[in-house]
Amino acid sequence: MAGIKDVARQAGVSVGTVSNVINRPDLVSEETRSKVQAAIELLGFVRSESARQLRVGRSRIVAMLVLDLGNPFFVQVARGAEGASRAAGLGVMLCNSAEDPVQESEYLSLFAEQRVRGVLVTPADAHGTNLVDFRRRSIPFVFVDRVAPASECCSVSVDDVAGARLAVAHLLEAGHRSVTYVSGPMHLAQCRDRRTGALSALAGHGLAEDTLTHIEADRLDVAAGRQAGARLLALSRPPSAVFCANDLLALGVLQAVYAAGLRVPHDLSLVGYDDIEFAGAAAVPLTSVRQPAEQMGRLAAEMLIEETGDRAADHVHQRLVLQPELVVRESVQLVSAH
Repeated sequence: MAGIKDVARQAGVSVGTVSNVINRPDLVSEETRSKVQAAIELLGFVRSESARQLRVGRSRIVAMLVLDLGNPFFVQVARGAEGASRAAGLGVMLCNSAEDPVQESEYLSLFAEQRVRGVLVTPADAHGTNLVDFRRRSIPFVFVDRVAPASECCSVSVDDVAGARLAVAHLLEAGHRSVTYVSGPMHLAQCRDRRTGALSALAGHGLAEDTLTHIEADRLDVAAGRQAGARLLALSRPPSAVFCANDLLALGVLQAVYAAGLRVPHDLSLVGYDDIEFAGAAAVPLTSVRQPAEQMGRLAAEMLIEETGDRAADHVHQRLVLQPELVVRESVQLVSAH
């Protein structure tokens, strides 16, 4: 593989001149730049990013660690982060913790070894131990889809309590009084916050906490939703309405309902969360709580870029909380219309 010395020899210039063409082209005349570029193309020279990083002390790679790359919501978040990073001349290393704290810890160690510029992370570890350990590496990070527990880092999140309140209030206003909440693992803050919002909606309508039946799935995917759907249909008194912690669970519940010979919304009203593209395209278009996913990713990346840029000394940590909105479609029916 050709090195910088080979390029200098081919172009008839010094190694320092080649370095300037690569890193500080404004210091080199157009004629000399052209000669060096021609030599680079001829020899197929590719600069060593790791060597450059050691010289300047700053990587051009942002790491992003999300809960589930199988969930289109996180793909949208990543799209926003990638757009902001590319605009700043940075690349994104996208990884999946699969909601597993052990896998999360392994990736954080990898990011430290690779000396990434910073990390965008949706934590899987409920206790925060992984990130407490990672903080000692002095690599900046930003929480995405989670409120930072301290003022030591930035975060961009959505008000999940408010979002769930919107969802369950919509069901209650349609006349439903037996609501089941299908969540993912309750060690995830999003699932806990959405339950809190559901209970808040019940209280606002004068209903007791035990009015809410809770089915906890072990994952936040369609297969877990099908299993949860089978469980709720097997209840001695199945609910008339279901609120799911995300759209993938809701789509699984929808499948289980149809497999049992029932229909949404005639036999069961259903509300999801995230408003992924598939929600509106389902066999029964799904009412869902929309999160500004792409905006969340973009804002988080912009915060990290500011914190790791030339004006890092002026950076002030922020906790941005975005507001969700309810998108009403065809999966909820008035009780009086039954």
